[in-house]
This record gives sequence, C-alpha cells and structure tokens, in this order.
Amino acid sequence: MLTWSEGISPGNFEMALQRRNILVAGLAALARPALAQPSGRPIRLVVAFAPGGATDVTARVLAERLQDQLGQPVVVENRAGAAGIIGTEAAARSAPDGSTLLMGTISTHAMNVPLYGKRLGYDPVKDFAPVSRVATGPNLLVVHPSLPARSVEELVRLAKARPGQLAYGSGGNGTSSHLAGELFKSLAGVDLLHVPFRSTAPAATALAAGQVQVMFDTIISALPMAREGQVRALAVTAPQRLPSLPDLPAVAETLPGFEMGIWIGLFAPAGTPPPVIERIDAATRAALATPALKARLEGIGAQPFPAGPAEFAAFLQAEIARWSRVVQAAGITAD
Repeated sequence: MLTWSEGISPGNFEMALQRRNILVAGLAALARPALAQPSGRPIRLVVAFAPGGATDVTARVLAERLQDQLGQPVVVENRAGAAGIIGTEAAARSAPDGSTLLMGTISTHAMNVPLYGKRLGYDPVKDFAPVSRVATGPNLLVVHPSLPARSVEELVRLAKARPGQLAYGSGGNGTSSHLAGELFKSLAGVDLLHVPFRSTAPAATALAAGQVQVMFDTIISALPMAREGQVRALAVTAPQRLPSLPDLPAVAETLPGFEMGIWIGLFAPAGTPPPVIERIDAATRAALATPALKARLEGIGAQPFPAGPAEFAAFLQAEIARWSRVVQAAGITAD
C-alpha cells in the first residue's frame, strides 16, 4: 500500500497511485478473458436421473455439440435417485469454477420446491446460477383404447359421468406426470383416481394393459405405443399444436390455460464467474441453432427452448410459483 510516509512526495504520490491503478486494471482485464477461455479439462454435466430418460438423452445430444462449440470435452454423469435430489444436491456443492454443470429440470428446480419444502437439500435459486434454458418436451394425453373417449371433450364428459372411477397412472407422487393429472382435474372439474408407480415406464405398461385408463406420458414413450395401437393419443400438453403432430390437438383447445412442458436447462453452482456462464450460454445458444441439433431434439419429442441467464432466472421464479399453487391446491405431499 502506498503512503506518504514511504518517502513519496505529495506531488508524486498521485502519479504513483494512478500508475498502480492502471496496472491493477490491466491485470484484471487480462484475467477476465482467461476465465472465458477453454481450460482443456472436461466439463462434468450432471444428470440427476437414470440413463435413457428424456433428460439424459437431451443432455447427451447437447453435450456432443457443446464440445465442438467450447473446444473441450463435456462428459455426462448420471447421479439418479430421490426424484433428482441426489444429483442436484451434489452439483450444488461442486466447485463454482465452470467444471461442473447440471442439467436441471422442471422437477429438480420447480416442482420439488413445494413438494419437499425444508427437506430439500438444496435451494434451486440460491444454490445455482441459471446458465441457459435448453429445451421443452410436451407430453401426450393418452388413454387405453377401450375407453369410449376419442377427444379431450369426450374424456371430460366421461370422467364427470364416472367420478372417481377412471384411474390415471403416473411415475410417482410429485412427478410431472402426477402434477399434469392434477392440473387437468382442476381445470376440467373432474375426479380422477391417481395411481402412482415407481417410474413412468411401469405406468405406461399398466396403461397398455388396461390397469389404468389415462396417463400423461412423454412423446418419446407414448407416441410409439399410440402408433402400435397400445394406447390412444388424445392431445398434446403444449399450449398449441406441434408442427410435428399437426393433427393432434392441444389440451388447451378444450381446457384453456392447460400447459405442461417438461423443460430442461443448464445450471452452474452459485458463485461461478459470470464470464464462464456467458461463454457456456453463448455456446449453448449456438448449438441449439444448428439444424442437426434441432432435428435430433424433435426426434425425441423435444423442441429448442433457448433463453439466457437473466430470462431463465425470471422463468424459474414463475415456474416455482406456478407449481407451488398446483401442489398446495391439490394437497400433494412427497413420499
């Protein structure tokens, strides 16, 4: 620290201080680009769910393109368990240096908040820095072929005529397939029986076997079953019809306000330097803009849904508020 007592005259003190400030500013300017440059080490992309699911497939498709954009390896690491809590909590505790990212979802960062409350081992807002929203994947409303309902309107009418008699399957209490059913019940004013399974795969099997009559399932799972005649697809849960399925109406055409998109996005541990976040966001946007990646996402029933850190953060807050209302209104608690 410069002081007059160190032999510097008052006339030269200001000049010396200016030179020091210029030097410090120059060193800081050199350091900032260094943070935004490739480190050469792999980026660990944590997926808090098992391999083969929509989140995992999307992460792997994106990782391939990010490697090209960033010039360094991006390695997907599956850490499944406890509705995504285990992997998400591990990512939150990782070093905030850009070496670890999380593929967060509507479940890990919105629905789990009201479901688990203080039992949740992480705070999706305080413990993470939103990097880039990636994709959304609407579900299909499907029914067993024996059910005398070929439209959402007919399903609502049937459910009102048989209160509590039609069962809908889900991947478990508090999952997106469960909350989609509760949102449907609320907007339609019907009483459906919820039957939770350990995951969506056995729930879909039960639907095909006629053990439950209704389900909100992912497009990647439900569409092949619909084409084989195992289930009947009634509508998509996007706010409007999908270009890839133009003949299938949106649930919202019958029940205004119904929307259920399983969004996915990149998060970094809180405290990750902004230049690192900006660089990864830019790389993600560039990857999502490529026709090849768009085509691969559409192949698994997803669509690019890009947004930068600020917009993504605002979107996250709105989603937490939205699903908190649904969970509280339905009186849902996690297992």
